[in-house]
Amino acid sequence: MSTFNVPTKNEVSENNQAIFNQLEKGLGFVPNLYATFAHSETALANFLAIGNGKTSFSAKEKEVINLAVSQVNECVYCLSAHTAIGKMNGFTANQILELRAGTASFDSKLDALAKFSRNIALNRGATDPTILENLLEQGYTKGNVADAVILVGEITITNYFHRTTEVPVDFPVVAVADILETV
Repeated sequence: MSTFNVPTKNEVSENNQAIFNQLEKGLGFVPNLYATFAHSETALANFLAIGNGKTSFSAKEKEVINLAVSQVNECVYCLSAHTAIGKMNGFTANQILELRAGTASFDSKLDALAKFSRNIALNRGATDPTILENLLEQGYTKGNVADAVILVGEITITNYFHRTTEVPVDFPVVAVADILETV
C-alpha cells in the first residue's frame, strides 16, 4: 500500500508555502492533515476556503458537529484534534464524550444539534424528520440547517482524507473506541 508523507514547507508549491506561513501565524503550526492536502496545488486552499467561510454557528456549536460526525466516521485524527479544540471552547472531557455519541444531556439546544449532525452522517443526509423537527423546535433555523450540512461536509472531507492517508496524528491522541467504553 502506498503511504503518504507529511510534506514540509520546502516540499510544497510557493502558493502552499504562503498558506503554511498563514497557518503557522494563526495556529502556531501546520497540522499534518493540512500539510498533506498540500500534495495538491489546490486542495489546501480549497479546503481552507470552506473552513474559513462564514457560518451561523458559534465555535462551540461547530465543535458539536465536528465531534459527532468524526465519531460516526471513526476518524482518530479529527476526534483527537476536535477533542483538543472542544476543550479550548469550554467543553469538559465528559461533555466531549457525550458529543461524540451524538448527545448533549447538559444542553437541550446542543443536544438537538448533536443528534441532527450524527443523524446526517449516519444516514448520508437522509435526515430523520423527527430529529430535524426537534432541531427547529430548539431554536435553530432553516438557515442553520443549511450551515450544518456544509459543516458536516467539511468535517467529512477531513475524516475521509485522514482515513485514506493515515498521516500521523499531531494532537493528543484519543481512541475511537473510547466512546463505546464510557458512554
